Amino acid sequence: MNVSDSSCRILAGLLEARTGQQLTMSRRWRLETALSSLLRERGISNLDELITILVMGKEPALASLVVEALLNNETYFFRDRVPFDSLQAKMLAELADARKDKRTLRIWSAGCSTGQETYSLAMLFAEQPLKWQGWTIDIVGTDVSGQAIRRAREGSYTQFEVQRGLGVTQMIRWFEEHGDQWRAAQQLRSNVRFAVHNLLDPPLGGEQKYDVILCRNVLLYLSPEKRTLAFERLASALAPDGALMLGAGETVIGQTERFAADRVNRGFYRRTDHEQADRRVA
Repeated sequence: MNVSDSSCRILAGLLEARTGQQLTMSRRWRLETALSSLLRERGISNLDELITILVMGKEPALASLVVEALLNNETYFFRDRVPFDSLQAKMLAELADARKDKRTLRIWSAGCSTGQETYSLAMLFAEQPLKWQGWTIDIVGTDVSGQAIRRAREGSYTQFEVQRGLGVTQMIRWFEEHGDQWRAAQQLRSNVRFAVHNLLDPPLGGEQKYDVILCRNVLLYLSPEKRTLAFERLASALAPDGALMLGAGETVIGQTERFAADRVNRGFYRRTDHEQADRRVA
């Protein structure tokens, strides 16, 4: 499938207008793979015909399908395992001490795709039942993709998907085999919730703050201006002493003044107003 500059610009504009994500020149290679199935399903012969339909507005619903196809939903359980180990051993331990009176934690998995990250969080708590007995743990996963969120709510994965990041013991303990699918156990599904949400929009939950926010491998798809806005949204949603976790290839350096690297816990970021408060106390 040959993608002309003009077609690429139209598709990039559609994607950014709907989601805020950029389709950079380096990602052009995804167009053929991403759109080929949609063209076959809709009986559209080539990309030029697709662009014509989009521009003329003949099928409004088609634009949404194109955007869904262009989104990158790559994810897997306990992705880059080390951050989850640090979250469990360090950050959650600190928060447990700080929240011991209210015994409530709120965690947001932003850009959760098809839900593996959100269920990974649920497993962290489910595997330490005595430690978290009596606690209210609110785990919410959000994504701009409606299709991804529908799959996340269902909690069903292929054997290939469920094996990515999970050992055999976890796989058998927390997932039930149904034909060629493996579905998250009811205990996990009852401890998470999902919603369609654009990171650039005001955070869900209003004035309620999250103790931990995971926003991993999402910001790298945004323009610098929209990335700055996203950091503003994240900062407004995070508790003053809460922690933000980014993807391995992401950083706040040169991106925002609202966050700074945690001075003790590597891989986590704190609101800068919290850091300033620490210095005033010191």
